[in-house]
Amino acid sequence: MSIEILAPAGSMESVYAAVRCGADAVYVGGDRFSARANAVNFTAAELREAVDYCHLHNVKVYQALNTLVFDSELADFLKAAEASAMTGVDAFIVQDLGAARALKSALPEMKLNASTQMTIHTKQGALLAKELGFSRVVVSRELSLEQIKEICTADIEVEVFVHGALCMSVSGQCYMSAMIGSRSADRGLCAQACRLPFSAVKGREGYDLSLKDMSHIEHIPRLEEAGVCSLKIEGRMKRAEYVAAAVSACRAKADGKEPDMERLRAVFSRSGFTDGYFKDKLGSAMFGTRQKEDVVSAEAVLPELKELFRKETKAAEADFHAVIRQGEPAKLKMTAEGLTAEAEGEIPQTALNRPTDLAALEKQLSKLGDTVYSLRNITAEIGEGLILPASQLNAMRREAVEKMDKARLAAKKQEHKFNEIDLNFIKKLNLKRRSLRVQLSEISQLKGVDDRAEMIILPLDVILKNTAECEDVNFKLTAALPRFVTDEKALENKLSQLKAAGVESILCTNAAHIRTGRQLGFEMHGGFGLNVTNSMSMQTLAELGLTDCTASFEMKLSQINTLGDYLPYGIIAYGRLPVMLTRNCPVKQAVGGCGKCTGGLTDRTGRFFPVKCDGVSCEVLNSDVLVMSDRLNEADTDFIQLNFTDEPANEVKRVLDAYANGRKLDSGEFTRGLYYRGVI
Repeated sequence: MSIEILAPAGSMESVYAAVRCGADAVYVGGDRFSARANAVNFTAAELREAVDYCHLHNVKVYQALNTLVFDSELADFLKAAEASAMTGVDAFIVQDLGAARALKSALPEMKLNASTQMTIHTKQGALLAKELGFSRVVVSRELSLEQIKEICTADIEVEVFVHGALCMSVSGQCYMSAMIGSRSADRGLCAQACRLPFSAVKGREGYDLSLKDMSHIEHIPRLEEAGVCSLKIEGRMKRAEYVAAAVSACRAKADGKEPDMERLRAVFSRSGFTDGYFKDKLGSAMFGTRQKEDVVSAEAVLPELKELFRKETKAAEADFHAVIRQGEPAKLKMTAEGLTAEAEGEIPQTALNRPTDLAALEKQLSKLGDTVYSLRNITAEIGEGLILPASQLNAMRREAVEKMDKARLAAKKQEHKFNEIDLNFIKKLNLKRRSLRVQLSEISQLKGVDDRAEMIILPLDVILKNTAECEDVNFKLTAALPRFVTDEKALENKLSQLKAAGVESILCTNAAHIRTGRQLGFEMHGGFGLNVTNSMSMQTLAELGLTDCTASFEMKLSQINTLGDYLPYGIIAYGRLPVMLTRNCPVKQAVGGCGKCTGGLTDRTGRFFPVKCDGVSCEVLNSDVLVMSDRLNEADTDFIQLNFTDEPANEVKRVLDAYANGRKLDSGEFTRGLYYRGVI
């Protein structure tokens, strides 16, 4: 099977554009639970229309149900999924671990694709997705060809983004829109704050969080050779002409022809395209914004692009066999793709002039221009001297085509049995006394920690570089694994060193960490990057062997407090929350190197967002510190976690004192995060 070209569709016009320009599959969103909630998206009736149209053209349809889901929404989520399954969609694209669990129970035959929002970027992550019942992984956009090749050895379908917008943040790990305006990217309502001015140099206007659009179209042959099964085009919120241009370019390259990249750039770009991640060449060349000339250039190519999808395309060859006999109703049998459809007409009359012959049949039966069929062959049994009016032949042709459409749709549609599942979750049956844990960034901060902290979390590399200083607290230590991994073999070697140093506990912030940690026999704690927002996610993590987990900080306390306690869980109660995880360092590219680092970014309002780097990825931190020391009685959780970034040891001690005693912390500007206002 040749590589799949997967097109975005935010409207029926975009569906037509995708199909008629050569897409093998389209992905769409419903009116809820889609990570592009601001796209037009599809009602139930429109979704059925889209599925039928695509299936008649032998094109698959995947529906995005790829937002995080709260417990209160799970019933509606499953109703939406059941309704979509009945339309015949071929797969669901899913991010939420709990939602995936619910779907596997309620609709066990439905194929699930792991959304790029799951932050799967390594082979171990892909293998865990397979273990959880996913058939395909949509890998992170930040990968090089070599990293993609490695994932393709995981015996699961691999889908990669090949063209479209690039988020500055790794998908599934961006909380900036939520923190600034309660519009969660993980729930489909990203406000794209990153496209606004952010500057690494105070007083100088810059767009240091805005990347160019990606395009790996020129590399399609290499992706196919690597084992990629599907090429995904980003753009459910873009117009149909963009879809036509992108699909046409991908189709051309996949077929060994030269794509029209200038036309594609004209319809939409941000200062051109980048393939920096693919080539593993990061830096300033990857950054760009939409300029006036980018907007103007689109106007010239729109009419030309519209022509690409104005006419219907053919998807199946049809044979017709007509039987016209004296005294019997005329019959027409249509055959296509091994299926048959029959139509019956009037009794033929005796011809006064020219009788119906094979040429007359071909003239009428070949009128298939507005259908998906092309005529291959006509045979007939025609009695001598008989005539059947052209209007009758046309009516029989239309009836046969209509019946053939229904037969082909029925043959392609998978039947689903919906199973009711229990959504009554265990509540607080095993609540223990609340413990206090701290996450540090530097070994020097360890001096500010005392026995009131029952767990001390340090970065893996910090522990390995300071084993002597850590020896006295090894029994309390948990190693925070890097949130983005580019070399799993190197990580496994470091974890072996960690075990040898006497540290048996790790903090898992993505799917790959779980599988690696389990294989190496570590005690595993779930970090915020797993995006736990419902009780079914808790169940999944418990079954995977985690000891406890941190609830998403995009939840209200009232939602967190009622989660089912399938394993102990807690919250981050202090610190600068990470609002982005990036592969490109926004400061380094702006100032020309690490030696000139300004330490962070300033937005258009003057707020400063620190940037913390580990050599592989960067965390953009919130401008205000989260403080909950005087509100801890409102958090009914098993633990609270305090995250320290650049605080000296004496400040670590001061904060720890305040939280241990439930006192208000005098810290200047601070935030309560999303624990009271929540997200949309």
